[in-house]
Amino acid sequence: MAAPGFVGFRALAEHPWAWPALEAVHIAGIALLVGSLVLLELRVWGAAPELPVVALARLALAVTAVGFALVLLTGLAMFSARPLELLANGAFVLKMGIVMLAGLNAAWFHARGGLSRLDTLARAQTVLSLGLWLGVIILGRWIAYL
Repeated sequence: MAAPGFVGFRALAEHPWAWPALEAVHIAGIALLVGSLVLLELRVWGAAPELPVVALARLALAVTAVGFALVLLTGLAMFSARPLELLANGAFVLKMGIVMLAGLNAAWFHARGGLSRLDTLARAQTVLSLGLWLGVIILGRWIAYL
């Protein structure tokens, strides 16, 4: 017997094209989220100094927010289809922990005014951010194999 999920969402996992479509939108959201962060992080490291940091940040963070919204919505739908299976998957649990750390790092970066400082700590936080998001991507792929 398959692991229980919410009835309406369980059908997603068994539908011939709905699940792959959800995964595709999830991956597109990740691309928007991480891609926009990489651009901003490169600017924090001194790339393209002719671009005003605040203006680039405003654009990058808007794209990041859209990407995160797509990831969150599709992720919740996929989780709802197989909650017990995913909660028992070590890669999934670790992935969620790293997502939380990435969010805390971003909140700390902005709370301390990292965009206006562009100091050593701001650069270290961008390296940490990229490392955390790459970990999320890797663990996301491992979910299917554990």
